[in-house]
Amino acid sequence: MVFAKLFFKWLFVMLCIVKQKIFNIIATMDIFEKIRKNRGPLGQHAKKAHGYIAFPILEGEISNKMIFRGKEVLVWSINNYIGLSNHPEVRKVDEESAKNWGFGTPMGARMMSGNTNIHEDLENQLSSFMQKEDTILLNFGYQGMVSAIDALVERRDVIVYDSESHACISDGVRLHLGKRFVYKHNDIQDLEKQLQRAEKIASKKDGGILVITEGVFGMSGDMSKLKEITGLKKKYEFRLFVDDAHGFGTIGKTGIGVGEQLGCQDEIDVLFCTFAKSMASIGAFICSTANVVEFLRYNMRSQVFAKSLPMPLVEGAIKRLELLISQPELKAKLWEIANALQNGLKDAGFNLGNTQSVITPIYLNGDVAEATNLSYDLRENYGIFCSVVTYPIVAKGIILLRLIPTATHTLEDVELTINAFKSIKEKLSRGEYASEMMDFNTQ
Repeated sequence: MVFAKLFFKWLFVMLCIVKQKIFNIIATMDIFEKIRKNRGPLGQHAKKAHGYIAFPILEGEISNKMIFRGKEVLVWSINNYIGLSNHPEVRKVDEESAKNWGFGTPMGARMMSGNTNIHEDLENQLSSFMQKEDTILLNFGYQGMVSAIDALVERRDVIVYDSESHACISDGVRLHLGKRFVYKHNDIQDLEKQLQRAEKIASKKDGGILVITEGVFGMSGDMSKLKEITGLKKKYEFRLFVDDAHGFGTIGKTGIGVGEQLGCQDEIDVLFCTFAKSMASIGAFICSTANVVEFLRYNMRSQVFAKSLPMPLVEGAIKRLELLISQPELKAKLWEIANALQNGLKDAGFNLGNTQSVITPIYLNGDVAEATNLSYDLRENYGIFCSVVTYPIVAKGIILLRLIPTATHTLEDVELTINAFKSIKEKLSRGEYASEMMDFNTQ
């Protein structure tokens, strides 16, 4: 009896030891091994798509036509909306500023040693143009948006945001330690439902509510219903943060953006725009009240602890803003091309979704393999380069071809493109692209 008790005790201890060892084996895995086994939804295609579909190399000056793999192609994939990238006045300022300052000036974060009168001058000019009290420059748009969200809210606050918000918004929201609710894309009724939920939580914790959306949604091209959203301020207490990266320079009478177009610029509490689209540069800015901007200036970690925007980029941005304001014909040319492209595609029976901007999405039915094979045909046989988007960015069975018109395109480019898309649409319907995904690195 004693032996049996000892045996079972020994067996129990052994089982515990074995269990612990198994648990340790299961619980620990080399991070690099995990990465090797799980490449991610996009990375799983890397070996076949790299250098062609993903990370392609376009050579030559930024324009409507560039070089891809040694061949000239008509490019519809670059956000050089109003054609400033190679504008002669822009190129001259960029060159002179780089020669005068280099890219090391100023050194250090702006809070410590990297501030200049020229940086502040650009901020003042942006504030005046955007009809806001104050502006803070950002080194990078994506990084800046993430950091701004992090700075504006604390644990007691609640975030409500659009389901199709850009990745920088999603990542910023993920940093939030408090509650967050997502509303169906551009669905005002669902937004109100989420605001009601947010209000209950925020009121109990003495917190506030931040609603975040885009001005123009970069993938689909539709505009946020900012007029309806701001109208909800009469019923609910919240602040509105808008990412209008694609609206700035392209929408509104003077190019301020969606707020100007819809007549609610004053109701946008915090406004983010980037230099990477219409301004054809890098960097970004946030406009708001003087009080909010001062708070961000001292609390945005991505700016407090980051080197100041180099002088050539600042002086280049000043020149770009000047041209955006003084040469409205650039925006007019952009819309001439965009309208011709979109109207021609619609007349040819293509589904462009609900775009309300120059962004031109073409929705087709097909899988990932068909999308890549179609893209190869477009580039190699029709000389047209555009972005192709598939699952998981869009729903399964959908191919999204995203065209970005610019002021550098011509009506001849539009006609050529429409004819090419008619042809590939027929091929797709006949099943000519239905095969295994091509390995572009063997082509």
